[in-house]
Amino acid sequence: MELTHFNKAGRARMVDVSAKDDTQREAVAEGRVKMLPATLALIKAGAIGKGDVLGVAQVAGVMAAKQTWQLIPMCHPLLLTGIDLGFSLDEEASAVNIVATVRTTGKTGVEMEALTAASVAALTIYDMAKAVDRGMVVEYIRLAAKSGGKSGNYVRGDHDQEDNSAREHHRSMYERP
Repeated sequence: MELTHFNKAGRARMVDVSAKDDTQREAVAEGRVKMLPATLALIKAGAIGKGDVLGVAQVAGVMAAKQTWQLIPMCHPLLLTGIDLGFSLDEEASAVNIVATVRTTGKTGVEMEALTAASVAALTIYDMAKAVDRGMVVEYIRLAAKSGGKSGNYVRGDHDQEDNSAREHHRSMYERP
């Protein structure tokens, strides 16, 4: 596989995508914030002093996806057509699971936008709850699935032993005959 973000002199460049066709594209990223059970209970009860943790994290994730091109040097500014974040409370793991879905119709994919949305949502959860639990761990920021474009579809396989709550949902969305 050729790395395309380098010019002939070996210096970084932003890839020219002008010759590529516009296609519908979607990327799904996920992450998790592990915390003390008491912290998760406070989030569930809406009792964190800073306010609605998941509501603020959702807005932060949406805002972050829209700003990805300003944060990641070689990302193109994209017209995003949809951004959604979902959260699930996993009491067994004492964690908040995050799923970020980003869509566009364009010449380049939205994987980085989805990853940025999940990352910033996780960091926002940490920020909102750090007064009660500085030991929280942001983990498993990863691409779960993507569709569209020349490289086609991708669904994350079993690369690790952790339970992937969104895997089956994404597999059914992208593995079509």
